[in-house]
Amino acid sequence: MFGSTLDAVRGFRRPVYAVAGGRLINVFGAGLVYPFATIHFHLEVGLALSIVGVGLLVNNVATATGTAVGGYLADRYGRRPVMVGSMALSALTLAAYALVTTGVGFVAVAAAAGLTTGLYAPASQAMIADLTDPGERERGYGLLKVASNVGFGSGFVVGGVLYEFAATAVFVADGLTSAVVAVVLLAALPRVHDGRAAATLSESVGDWGQAISQRRLLGLALLNVGFAVMYAQMQATVPVVASETLGLDSAEIGTLYVLNPLVLVVFQMPVLGAIGDWRRTRGLVASTAFWGVSFLAVMLVEFVPTRLGVAGVEPAARGTSFLAVSLVGAFLVLRTVGEILHSPLVTSLASDLGHADERGSRLSLIEIAKRLGMGVGAALGGAFFDYGVAALLWPALIVGCAGLAIGLLVLERRVSPAENGV
Repeated sequence: MFGSTLDAVRGFRRPVYAVAGGRLINVFGAGLVYPFATIHFHLEVGLALSIVGVGLLVNNVATATGTAVGGYLADRYGRRPVMVGSMALSALTLAAYALVTTGVGFVAVAAAAGLTTGLYAPASQAMIADLTDPGERERGYGLLKVASNVGFGSGFVVGGVLYEFAATAVFVADGLTSAVVAVVLLAALPRVHDGRAAATLSESVGDWGQAISQRRLLGLALLNVGFAVMYAQMQATVPVVASETLGLDSAEIGTLYVLNPLVLVVFQMPVLGAIGDWRRTRGLVASTAFWGVSFLAVMLVEFVPTRLGVAGVEPAARGTSFLAVSLVGAFLVLRTVGEILHSPLVTSLASDLGHADERGSRLSLIEIAKRLGMGVGAALGGAFFDYGVAALLWPALIVGCAGLAIGLLVLERRVSPAENGV
């Protein structure tokens, strides 16, 4: 399995590995604070979970705004300057989380961090598309996912230990990793796409608007909002289940969450190879099935007897059983398989739905949809918990997965076989 993964990540141009390496470093920083951010601001700073959810919603709306700007700038001025600028600014905004003591401060920093980090994604994804041939594009995006999750896995473990000794240090370290990435990208990336700086502003804005207004692309973006609602629960609500219901500490949660990057690193490339002949929409339908079963696993946690009592006992009085922890682990494994199928396929599909000169704009719309969905998912999950109906969240998400599958099958009829990866 490891051999096939290594074979699948070979053969790219050198700048592709530079982008992946920068991604690994940056996501290592994100892993230091994820999933501890929700625990820190809710349990340590004392913010209501609904306020944390609103902050995450604001962060994702701001990220979506930054992503729209980043996609436009990447098409007009080139990928490299946008990527470097995003990381340099993010070094400051991410470190500022260490100074947060109030809800207003949390929301303000979340907005600033969202704007600066949002610039990066469409430029980096367009850079990968520029540097790869169509036949290897999904592998290129798969390489980014592998790099991301090697970084996440390392960050989870280091962050769990660091958080125990100096909670705010994880936020400072997150900012420092962005500064390192800015230096790496400035030194290593070529100018493979110089953009359309000679075009007038009105021409560029018109081209951007035309690129993101295609009905098929809008449909795919709407579906991506739904996928992102599912993604959000790993950060916004499942850590609370692990902490408050199961009594796990931050180091234990960090270690458990390593399942996510471990499964992805081992299986991302082999799975892409196994479904190479599939239509991309069919792979995305399979993704919804894995997400649905993962939420079923979390739903069952509340019904599992524990060492100190039985289901229904107050969380503070309950101990942790092996079966309950295993169900959280099953959630992480199953949703990771869903992620393995979703991320490269939706990015590749969006990348091929038009001309290369509009690629940054198209990918920015898909990323905007993801960020909006992440924000909505975080706020929605927080509301379910704060209003005492957390048990209803998981069946609602399962129904949502079924709706996504239906929507994908409808979209499939409007996408050509070549665009759909066949």
